[in-house]
Amino acid sequence: MRTDTYAAEVADRFRAVNGVHPMTAEDDAYVDRQFVPLDRLCAALGRDADEARRLMLDGLLPLPGYLRSDGTQMVPRDLFALAAEAGGPERLRAWFTAHWADPAEGEEEWAAYLSGRYVCLHRVAPDTIRRKGELTAAIASAVAAPRPDVPLWAAALHALVDELDALEPDFAPYDRLRFGGPTSRDTCVDAVRARFPRAAV
Repeated sequence: MRTDTYAAEVADRFRAVNGVHPMTAEDDAYVDRQFVPLDRLCAALGRDADEARRLMLDGLLPLPGYLRSDGTQMVPRDLFALAAEAGGPERLRAWFTAHWADPAEGEEEWAAYLSGRYVCLHRVAPDTIRRKGELTAAIASAVAAPRPDVPLWAAALHALVDELDALEPDFAPYDRLRFGGPTSRDTCVDAVRARFPRAAV
């Protein structure tokens, strides 16, 4: 199969997952800072880009995180890291899902991982995915029963927010379109800090 056919199939799969939304110059600039073109990454690592796209289409590697406005398929620089840690792409699914005690939850996270939509983490791996879930749940629980006048409560909340902040990138405006609303950074970092500012020192 020709390179352009693989690339077109990956782009079609991406749009089926994410919808069709315009990427602006601001989106492109953000993506260029955070991600790398798939072809460039493969060339730098001595890998075959066609083979990488075939693995994506076969459900063995995640789809690109973004398509730039010119159609360039953008991926994280560590795209192949988890597969290498697992012992190869064919072993990645079993290795990945084993990080969850509940098999159904593991399979759900695997599907999310393959979608390429885990652009919400600097490093996408089972431990960071799980930790993000724990942090967002803990922040939501704290905000639901606020005690801002209690120093220990405020300190604990800000510690959770700071840890989540360190895990997450800034997101592109495009992300709010494909996710259909605010991002976790919007709701669990920026909004929480605005509502419960740190006490002046």
